Amino acid sequence: MTQPTHPRHSAAVGNGPGPGLVPAALLGALVAISFAAIFFRQAMPTDPLVSAGIRLAVASVVLLPLAVRSIVRNGLDLLLVRWAAVGGLLYGVHFGAWVASLERTTVAASVTLVTATPLLLAIVALFTGRDRPNPKIWWALGLAAVGITTIGGTDLGNTPEALLGDALALLGMAAMAGYLLIGRHLGERLDLWVFSGVATAVGAVALLSTAAALGIPLEPASDSALVALVLSALVPQLIGHNLLTWALRYAKPTTVGMATVGEPVGATALGVLLLGEVPSLATVVGCLITLSAVGMALRLGQASNPTSSEPSSEEI
Repeated sequence: MTQPTHPRHSAAVGNGPGPGLVPAALLGALVAISFAAIFFRQAMPTDPLVSAGIRLAVASVVLLPLAVRSIVRNGLDLLLVRWAAVGGLLYGVHFGAWVASLERTTVAASVTLVTATPLLLAIVALFTGRDRPNPKIWWALGLAAVGITTIGGTDLGNTPEALLGDALALLGMAAMAGYLLIGRHLGERLDLWVFSGVATAVGAVALLSTAAALGIPLEPASDSALVALVLSALVPQLIGHNLLTWALRYAKPTTVGMATVGEPVGATALGVLLLGEVPSLATVVGCLITLSAVGMALRLGQASNPTSSEPSSEEI
């Protein structure tokens, strides 16, 4: 197949409604991704590389047929595929590091650190001058920093093992920031199905091949672990991450990333209900602060189409 004559127009086909639904999409993504830590915890003691690899593999089985259909309709955009492959490698690092962190520290600390993505994205925007946050968003970012520090602060670094878990969560956060930046800079060239299909497939291969090379059995620890991993693919991945990826066509990475900041709140609440991890008073206070920050960001963050001032996909 050849490169489509009008890749920007073609990429928009089949990718859903316009920017007016970005706030609703981000709220939906927040609810969906809040289940991720719970499902991964329920899949233990499956090895983290295998858990993350199975999640992405299941998602890719669903997404790749949709990606092929989109390519048949619109043509093969090789640049999009190449950057989706890079995104898949970042996916592998994100999930592999984060799932490993969940084995070493609490859900609150791990999810708090791994979702600090918008803070890093805001710093990147300051240095690059691209997609700088609305000045008012800085208030939301500051409030979010207070909230996530309050949630995770009491759990951070209590033991050397917990400190390693914190470091792994930060590595996962940095990888996710890179994934969001790639999706945003592709702009209107971003085809949701092709990008997500290739990224999940590449991430799955990277994780499972690494596990195989290390001699780790490529199977879940139990039938219940397999069910949890399938659910992690269907809900946080296919619903949550696809909504985040779609929103990148219309909103700045910092605004999209702010939706993930609310994940510790949802994960903490689900941890109480499903895992019996009762939060401290500081965690509850942090959850309220964080939710306020997310609400502020969604109100202030204006979804916008890429303009001529934005870098074209050829400039990535």
